[in-house]
Amino acid sequence: MPFVDTWVAEELKNLKEAGLYNRIRTIGSPQGAWLQVDGRRVLNFCSNNYLGLANHPRLAQAAQAAMATHGIGPAAVRSIAGTMDLHMDLDRRMAAFKGVEAAVTFQSGFAANLAVIPALVGKEDVIFSDELNHASIIDGARLSGAAIVRYKHCDPASLAAVLTAERSKYRRALVVTDGVFSMDGDVAPLVEVYEAANKGEAMLMVDDAHGEGVLGKGGRGIVDHFGLHGKVDVEVGTFSKAFGVVGGVAAGGAQLVDWLRQRGRPFLFSSAMTVPDVAACLAAVDLLEGSTELVERLWSNTDLFKTEMKKLGFDTGRSVTPITPVMLGEARLAQDFSAALFEAGVFAMAITFPTVAKGAARIRVMISAAHSTDDLEQGLHIFSEVGRKLGVIG
Repeated sequence: MPFVDTWVAEELKNLKEAGLYNRIRTIGSPQGAWLQVDGRRVLNFCSNNYLGLANHPRLAQAAQAAMATHGIGPAAVRSIAGTMDLHMDLDRRMAAFKGVEAAVTFQSGFAANLAVIPALVGKEDVIFSDELNHASIIDGARLSGAAIVRYKHCDPASLAAVLTAERSKYRRALVVTDGVFSMDGDVAPLVEVYEAANKGEAMLMVDDAHGEGVLGKGGRGIVDHFGLHGKVDVEVGTFSKAFGVVGGVAAGGAQLVDWLRQRGRPFLFSSAMTVPDVAACLAAVDLLEGSTELVERLWSNTDLFKTEMKKLGFDTGRSVTPITPVMLGEARLAQDFSAALFEAGVFAMAITFPTVAKGAARIRVMISAAHSTDDLEQGLHIFSEVGRKLGVIG
């Protein structure tokens, strides 16, 4: 047996024994309130499809029409021969949607963070990062070579303290936070974070992956939600959640965005977003600008589900968004709970270490505008039955 297989086999065995092995299920249908998963029809409480756009006919039609005129792949990086007029249209539309001077799109939200952070800071600089920031922020910070100073989660006083202690040692400083935290569903206190960053003479970046399409007027995101236009230096986002497609975006001042086009490595060294993806994103922007109905339905569904889960006795943590963690603690219990839900007809995966801290395992329920009231009531009934069977609720 090759050496690599020997140690990998042992590590996989350890994961399974600890209840940390992720058994990946296979979906055989479009995203929506209900899915075909491993050959079974189940209620979908897993996807980040906040507004139900992943299978929206207008997005599909836009993708098909664009392929007829522009083909499929751009066949190049954007800095050489991969920038199509569709890409420029999406850049302009996202700048207008976000209320900023300019925007630039990337292959994913993850790629956007890998582009932005190393372009803003380097070895002579420092990053002040919320301790629960997403892995893409962590990886972008590491790639930058800058010093990394973590501050306590959603704690502006902690941020102010580390800025006071460390800022003067470095050339430039960048404060980075998620807008909505993907595992807990809580929201960064962005006004206070901005005030601390501004006082500490640091740039401010927010990753609004789970806020776009959810917070703000018509889903314009956390900066709009808090009325911080012109105060956040760069807002990173994704098209893979509320927009229902795939891709990433960075929005801010015109000069900053121009700099990202010159020095953002995923922009320079990886092929541009595909034609159908860009066209579908443009159609999603049309829908969001045309009506707030889907955003309102998302929040109505969220309020219903979370209120009833709390009445049943479940611990939904500190969430104030459609992300609804059902806190269970141990990884094995979370895995067993997820399996029991699936057998009863609900698809809701266990989230365990290293995605969350040890002892903080959970089922993460993702509410969508695509869910009907009947869907939510059926899901609540199944959660109640499984919770009592496994002794989670009385």
